[in-house]
Amino acid sequence: MTTIIDGKGLAERLQQELKETIANDSLENPPGLVVILVGDNPASQVYVRNKELAAKRIGIHSKVDRLPASVTEEALLARIDQYNRDAAFHGILVQLPLPIQIDEEKVLDAIDPKKDVDGFHPLNLGKLFLGKPEMIPCTPYGIMKMFDAYHIPLEGKKVVVVGRSNIVGKPMAQLLLARHATVTIAHSRTEDLAALTQTADILIVAIGRGNFITKEFVKPGAVVIDVGMNRDQDGKLVGDVAFDEVAPMTSFITPVPKGVGPMTITMLMIQTYEAAKRQENAV
Repeated sequence: MTTIIDGKGLAERLQQELKETIANDSLENPPGLVVILVGDNPASQVYVRNKELAAKRIGIHSKVDRLPASVTEEALLARIDQYNRDAAFHGILVQLPLPIQIDEEKVLDAIDPKKDVDGFHPLNLGKLFLGKPEMIPCTPYGIMKMFDAYHIPLEGKKVVVVGRSNIVGKPMAQLLLARHATVTIAHSRTEDLAALTQTADILIVAIGRGNFITKEFVKPGAVVIDVGMNRDQDGKLVGDVAFDEVAPMTSFITPVPKGVGPMTITMLMIQTYEAAKRQENAV
């Protein structure tokens, strides 16, 4: 029997717990998060709005700093430096993607690692690689919370991660290795991908291709985590996994929407609170 993992419901419970924690905490100032949004990418606008609403619900001081798509790299870096030095904000997030004239790597490197609540700074990724994580990329972090909430065992399990990005694939593998799973990272150029994914006890898909994973890719009884967010030809939001045909084969599966997405935002809020605690204690 298939269990559909309710990411939205789990996110709501964790956010309520965080709200109560913040309300009962003795922090001198509320946790503060600034999101820098460059340009008017429609998807980015939606993501930022969802983050803003979540912060408000939880009791996190939130600001969205909107900059025009024409902003120079120098001006953006100066704005980041301003927030690095602003004690009212414990977390800084620059919404990706950025306009073509701006080097994303340079921008992410400019964020103070202590305020890097997205977990993308090289120092934080290095800590994760060494098994001493502090700030963790939010999507993999949220997936780990799902495994725990649904009591899905990881130790000794064969896990295939389809996707090798610094945002999902690579940090996901590190978190799983730390929990003693046996991990293989695959990608769009992996030869005979289906033969590999069929060996997975747990299949995590973040390849960015709508309905790419069909039943031929999945071992019966596997756990399937779908990170994809795509639009089909009718404009419907779909994942990387063809849910209707794959779901009956699985033991656990995440839907799209209401699966991984809400957990990503939740872990961002949790890391903002944790950053505030560390920064206040360091004063």
